Order: sequence, then C-alpha cells, then structure tokens
Amino acid sequence: MRSYLDFEKPVAELDAKIDELRALADDGSNITDEIARVEARAGQTLTELYGALTPWQKAQVARHPQRPHCMDYIDALITEFTPLAGDRKFSEDEAMVGGFGRFRGESVCVIGQEKGSTTETRLKHNFGMARPEGYRKAVRLMEMADRFGIPVLSLVDTAGAYPGIGAEERGQAEAIARSTDACLMLTVPNVAVIIGEGGSGGAIAIATANRVLMLEHAIYSVISPEAASSILWRDSTKAQEAATNMKITAQDLARFGVIDSIIKEPVGGAHRDPDGMIAATGDAIAQAMNDLRNLDGETLRSQRRQKFLDIGRKLG
Repeated sequence: MRSYLDFEKPVAELDAKIDELRALADDGSNITDEIARVEARAGQTLTELYGALTPWQKAQVARHPQRPHCMDYIDALITEFTPLAGDRKFSEDEAMVGGFGRFRGESVCVIGQEKGSTTETRLKHNFGMARPEGYRKAVRLMEMADRFGIPVLSLVDTAGAYPGIGAEERGQAEAIARSTDACLMLTVPNVAVIIGEGGSGGAIAIATANRVLMLEHAIYSVISPEAASSILWRDSTKAQEAATNMKITAQDLARFGVIDSIIKEPVGGAHRDPDGMIAATGDAIAQAMNDLRNLDGETLRSQRRQKFLDIGRKLG
C-alpha cells in the first residue's frame, strides 16, 4: 500500500478517485476515458509538486519509509555479495552493512547504512544509526579492500551516528574520525552515493570519497533540521526554516561543490519506481568508477584530499 506525505494530499485524493473508478469498471461500467483523465490529472499534479519541492519537503521524501534502502541496492546491483561481520574489537553492528561482491563483473567492497523496512528490521538495524563498532567494521573493510586493490562503494543513508551513552563510552567520535581518515588514506577508487539521508559525521565517515553522488531528493547535512532548530531557536517546530537555511538539498550542495553529481529520481521520488531508481544509480556508479579506473593510488589519494580541502576554501 502506497504511503503519502502531507504535501502529497492532492495526489492521494486523485489516486483514491482512480481506485474508485477502477472498482466501478470492474463491475462492468464503461468509464475508461474518465479513468484516463483522472490519471493524467494525478500525473500532472505530481509533476508540479515535485518540480517545486521546498528543502523541508525534500527531507520528508528522503526519509520516506518506502524509499529503497541500502540492502535493496546491494541485492539488485551486487552479485556474489558476501557480508562480513564484526569489528574484531567489540561486536557486530547491524546498522552498518559491509562486505565484498561484484559490481558489473568487477570486484568491489560495499559499505552502507541499512535503515530497515519493517518494525522488526528497523529495530535490528537500529534505524541505520551506527555505533562505534559499525565504523570500526567499516575501517576493517576499507583496509582489507585497499590491501587487495579493490574499489570501495559507500551507500549512505543515516540520520546520524547513534548518540546513546554506550556508544559515547566506546568512543563514537574517535571511531568516526578513524573511519573518515581510512577513507582519505585509500589508494583505491572510492565512490559514495547519498541514497536518502546523509546525516552528520555518521555520513561523512564513509562518504569521504573521490566521487560523491547524490539522489535528486536526498539530503546531506552536518545536523538534522530538527536538531538545528532546537539548538538555534530552542524550538524544534522551526525545522522547516532550518532546512531552508542549512542548504541541505542536492541542488545546493552541487552548487557549493560538496557533491560531484546528482542522480535524477523518478517523478514522485525514488519510492515510486525503486527498480528504475536503482538501475539509474548503478549507471551513475559505473560512470564514476570508470572515471577513476586508470588513476594510480597516490593520485587517487591526493585528488581526494584536495577535493575536501577545496570545499573548505570555497565555503570559507
């Protein structure tokens, strides 16, 4: 069953009307032309809505529960995927998925945050919020990939690193910093894709890549709009204002040079055509990997480092 966001109410009403008309058509009524007219109106309304989304509305789309998640991309794009578990220090973290497989015939290391799609899987994966052991597992996988000359692909989708007391006691900040450093030190190509939310250090820890791609309606920010409004105005209801001022959309970030390219989403968002979205993302990843294929290790590392230094200078 399709889930609608608040601003999609006009489309929801038209879709409900279409369902009613189809039910009547099943009873033998000849209303094919009327159904076609309402479908056209619904499509036009959806196109207009998604052609003028506000930053806050994009945040809602990026968080849509039916949006394809990390494991959906892995299942569709990665063959012979072999997940690896544990950080060899404390435990396994189900929020951070990682392993090795083949992307279009080539070996690849895949790391990503999995949010889960049902109550059971969301609890299992802690809503995609990794603990220190998750980032230490990411470091272990990146070091292994670097040792064997295997490119790294990161699929980013997290509201942020888990902020619990236990995570802080086990060195959350240090684990994120070491993961970010591991990205910077790689001598193999690494490509990151922001597929939903790219939240805070929890995202940058695996997104410090040679190429950073971002879905059209994804968001990427140093803090969530709700948290920012609570800090700045001590009022979480000003999240919409915060989202606008923070420049969290793919379009703003491409303009600032924070990301390298935008992957267009189907009209109505990735959740309306998951297969098409995943296929388009695969094509974008392949192009990014091909662009980096012939660069030597020191050049990859140097370009990656310079890329992030330049961001600071541009924004400064």
